[in-house]
Amino acid sequence: MKHCVVCQGIALVFVPIAFLFLWIRYRRGKRFPQRADSLSIVTTERISYYELLQATDSLSESNLIGSGSFGYVYKGVLRSGTAIAVKVFNLQLEEAFKSFDTECEVLRSLRHRNLVKVITSCSNLDFNALVLEYMSNGSLDKYLYSHNYFLDIRQRLSIMIDVACALEYLHHGCSSPVIHCDLKPSNVLLDEDMVAHLSDFGISKLLGEDKSDLYTKTLATFGYIAPEYGLDGLVSVKCDVYSYGIMLLETFTRRKPSDFEGDLNLKQWRLQKKLDVVSSIMKVALDCCVESPARRTNMKDVVGMLQKIMIQLLAR
Repeated sequence: MKHCVVCQGIALVFVPIAFLFLWIRYRRGKRFPQRADSLSIVTTERISYYELLQATDSLSESNLIGSGSFGYVYKGVLRSGTAIAVKVFNLQLEEAFKSFDTECEVLRSLRHRNLVKVITSCSNLDFNALVLEYMSNGSLDKYLYSHNYFLDIRQRLSIMIDVACALEYLHHGCSSPVIHCDLKPSNVLLDEDMVAHLSDFGISKLLGEDKSDLYTKTLATFGYIAPEYGLDGLVSVKCDVYSYGIMLLETFTRRKPSDFEGDLNLKQWRLQKKLDVVSSIMKVALDCCVESPARRTNMKDVVGMLQKIMIQLLAR
């Protein structure tokens, strides 16, 4: 009898771990089907301006799949049959030049499976564009707010773990920490296997050696900005942590930060609700959203905590 109890106890410990191991293997298999590595930029590829016009039917409105502060994104198909996304910068905006240069500089040195992959850039006097890997399932924003799409709890958690892994790499895995500065669901893109890729590094910041923060006049999207970023322009990796926390809350509540008026915000609204299934996830999100940057958690710990929650979900 005691032997059976011991066996059951061992099973309770190792079965969830086995589930997590298989899940990670599955996710990695989807990410790396026939690929030895996962470079964010394929510098050997060269695509001309005229090839881009052909691929996008002269940047026709029917191929428009997204827009942002500095330009538009079009779907294209190369002569080889490869689907691409072409991010064209609006050069009538002075900030667009800087945004293009920033994305080129940042993405040139980044290598991670959960960052959008840039195939090449195309630039002349009148045209600046980035050619990106096409994400067939669009953005997280589309899945959260469209009546035609649905994400279950495991899918939402899996996507947010992907984003957390990308941020962990940016903050702790690069020679110089990278601050994304504009985390929000529309900047999380989903490939055909629903693997999330962080995109849009147009206002990102590189921290130099021996620097933990810097000041900037560039403002990100209202509702996701950390207090110190919005008030003083002080930017650090903890600003991304705060934005991630807001997005984690949003992903599991389907409520935008802008849905609230006056003193009631997304954090306060969540504290007034009782959810058994996602209470642990809400706690992680709130740990990210602490007002004081020094008291906020870091992305390494976030990844670890969310993976433990995934073990619990897979074991059910």
